[in-house]
This record gives sequence, C-alpha cells and structure tokens, in this order.
Amino acid sequence: MAISTENVVVASEEHVSADLDSESVILSLKNGTYYGLDPLGAHIWELIQKPRPVLEVRDAILSEYDVSAEQCETDLIALLDELESEGLIEVRNGASA
Repeated sequence: MAISTENVVVASEEHVSADLDSESVILSLKNGTYYGLDPLGAHIWELIQKPRPVLEVRDAILSEYDVSAEQCETDLIALLDELESEGLIEVRNGASA
C-alpha cells in the first residue's frame, strides 16, 4: 500500500522496543531482526504506539522541528514505508482507524 497523509499508522504488536538515550531499538518478533532509530525516528515511533493519522504525525513533527511541510512529509512517508516493509507498522485506510 502506498502510504499517504490520509492513512492511519500504528506500530505492529509483533515487536519489542526500548529507548536508549534519545534513540530506539526495535526487535521484530517475526524475523528476529533488530532495528535502530535515531532521535527523530524514535519520536515518530513513540507517536505511533497508538493508531494515528499520518497527517497528525507530520503536524507534530512540524511543530517541533524547523523543516518545510513538503520535506517533512516526504521524509516521514519514506520512514513509514521502510517500517511497513519490515512489518513493524500497520497501515490502515483513514476510515478504518
């Protein structure tokens, strides 16, 4: 599924994660692989522990970081695409949140 700002995203239940300083480490229980997120990625990970519209995540990042809306959205969707491809998040249609 191509992720857009209309989708709702949530962290998959098939993982274990921990915060290390300002970063996060995630262990996929499906494939036994560890993933690391930098401080911004860790903040996004924290935001999507409950189902949240991509637009809301983008707006939260925009309120805290000096970045254009276009760049923020592009980078956010790229990260969410990567997390989805690794099975770490679920992407839902906005209406089925």
